[in-house]
Formats: sequence, C-alpha cells, structure tokens
Amino acid sequence: MSVEEVRSLPAVVNVVTAARALGIGADKAYDLIKADAFPAKLIPLGRTQKVATASLWEALGVS
Repeated sequence: MSVEEVRSLPAVVNVVTAARALGIGADKAYDLIKADAFPAKLIPLGRTQKVATASLWEALGVS
C-alpha cells in the first residue's frame, strides 16, 4: 500500500486493511492481536475489531 493510499484511509479500518498497510497477512495480524502485540490502536466493536487509522499512521511513521 502506498503512502498516499494509507493517508486516504477513513478514520477507522478493518484488521485486513490495516494488515495490508503494515505489509503483513491477515493471519499474522490476528496472531498479533491475540498476543496483545498489534502495533496500532484497536477499537473493539462487539465481536470484531477496528483499527484507528491515526495510530496506524504512527506505527508506519506516516505524518
């Protein structure tokens, strides 16, 4: 995912989109979530998780 694509993401994204931005697969992202080691802020919504895009930018070093 390019920097422009990352910057154009909405305020929250799903885990699969966040994983794509981080350059990892969805399985690895869910493993990191289970290990409480995901590098961006997670927002629990019922049984799903969303990722705060601002924290994703921070994890990627995008300003």
